[in-house]
Amino acid sequence: MTLTAAERTRYSRHLLLPEVGLVGQLRLKASRVLVVGLGGLGAPASLYLSAAGVGTLGLADCDQIEVSNLQRQILYAEADVGADKVTTTAARLGQLNSATVIMQHRTTIDATNAESIVADYDLVLDGTDNFSTRYLLNDTCVQQGKPYIYGSILRFAGQASVFYPPYGPCYRCLFPYPPAAGQVPSCAEGGVLGVLPGQIGAIQATEALKVLLGVGTTLLGRLLTLDALTMNVSEFSLQRDADCPACGPAANIRSLGASHTACAMQPQDLDSFTESDSELSLDELHKMRANGLPHLLVDVRSAAEYAICHIEGSLLIPLDELAPRLAQLPTDRPLIVHCKTGPRSRQAVKMMRQIGLKQARTLDGGILAWAKAYDQTLALY
Repeated sequence: MTLTAAERTRYSRHLLLPEVGLVGQLRLKASRVLVVGLGGLGAPASLYLSAAGVGTLGLADCDQIEVSNLQRQILYAEADVGADKVTTTAARLGQLNSATVIMQHRTTIDATNAESIVADYDLVLDGTDNFSTRYLLNDTCVQQGKPYIYGSILRFAGQASVFYPPYGPCYRCLFPYPPAAGQVPSCAEGGVLGVLPGQIGAIQATEALKVLLGVGTTLLGRLLTLDALTMNVSEFSLQRDADCPACGPAANIRSLGASHTACAMQPQDLDSFTESDSELSLDELHKMRANGLPHLLVDVRSAAEYAICHIEGSLLIPLDELAPRLAQLPTDRPLIVHCKTGPRSRQAVKMMRQIGLKQARTLDGGILAWAKAYDQTLALY
């Protein structure tokens, strides 16, 4: 493998760096990086990796572009709304660097395909926004001995690190098991400053390039945190956990099937609400409202979410304010509880039923499903 004259011109600023040079640029050209999630983190990271000359980029995502993405996902334009992210990103990167080989994975990374997809790459950069995929990617990288470039964002705060046993800890050394469903809000629920994903995504791309080049001091064994409100950057030292379920001597996650189960059902989730009559379908609620049947619609989202959109006649009681207000809820009519998509409303219904409000039910799919099915005037977020 060599660099053409055109490539030497293109990457001349890299070639001038003693830490990169010709050998380093050839190493990047031979590298294969998988970017999982093409949202706020994956978008800037993939742009920088392609521009830097990484030879092969794998793009994994199953989502379509939505209007609410445009506030932070700078790969996309208004005309792209409705298109799938992988195809659109591949086209954009092709315009940026036609020499980059793009592998498209328009799918959800899960226990059935993670092993085969990750096996084709040298390194995984995680741009996902859900715990299940994050833990699955970590466990897959541990089993295949590959570096895992981590990043996460919420509101004004971001984190980044490099996980790569046995040279340092894995993600489960820091967080052995995922939080219970609904315990930690997503960016779609809690919001995020639009420029923050670009900052963290660029850090992830930087760490990926350093790992591929074998230069500098990476974030291996360190967790970098950024507070965009104060622009304070902090660093925490991380150690391998001898009891880590993924990379410790007595690791009990030996297969991706076990990893998937561990992500989906943790000890703190075992008492989650599972009664068969706990959910109300969208059609059932629509009929209740159309026929004027008595009920109370309880919205357990935040006040900020309620301001973006809400169902007419709903009562706002944010989940973190629900406990002291349970006694105020009526007992003479059905309580139909909803959040954005379902996790928080299930928690709320469990709390209600524990004090005897047996008529409480969660709205299947939350307000987003209701808006798409019955009220297209509501804003989506």
